[in-house]
Amino acid sequence: MDVYELIQKRRTIRRFEQKPVPKDLLERCVNAARIGPSGANLQPLEYIVVSEPEQCQRVFPHTAWAGYLPDWSPSPEERPTAYIFILTNRNVRASAPMDVGIAAQSITLVALAEGVGSCMIGSLDHKALRQVLAVPQHCDISLAVALGYPAEQPQMVEVTGDSIKYYRDEDGILKVPKRALEDVLHWQRYTEKITE
Repeated sequence: MDVYELIQKRRTIRRFEQKPVPKDLLERCVNAARIGPSGANLQPLEYIVVSEPEQCQRVFPHTAWAGYLPDWSPSPEERPTAYIFILTNRNVRASAPMDVGIAAQSITLVALAEGVGSCMIGSLDHKALRQVLAVPQHCDISLAVALGYPAEQPQMVEVTGDSIKYYRDEDGILKVPKRALEDVLHWQRYTEKITE
């Protein structure tokens, strides 16, 4: 599968099989993030990999899931079996949101190429996770990438109306609306879309 096909296939996974993600794959995910682009090549990011079941259990309560699905969170039988936490070392750079995004995308694509699904999580209890993960004060927890073998197959659908909220259909399949290419693509300069 080429990179474009991989990107088209990648969907956020929120239900996982309880099968461990191989350590060498987790290491390759971090390495792919490590060697990616970095603003001014400062490389302020560091990574904590969590893959032991007990530590995954400690981490999970400090993550928030599926904001558009009210009162829903993965059951114990659906939770991630690994996490990669992306840290920004403030001694190197105060903030690096573009580096974090690039690293997270690299992690998710390397994982997906091996059949492992992912969910990028920005809604975190930073104070609690700092303790659970022993994160030093000079580092910020910028993002978590939850990982595991998918126990669901979300489907991309076109946005209808104004809502971009993902939802489960009557069969429980997660539907993820995406804006149409013609609504976001401009050539040579920004052009207003004419609505009738």
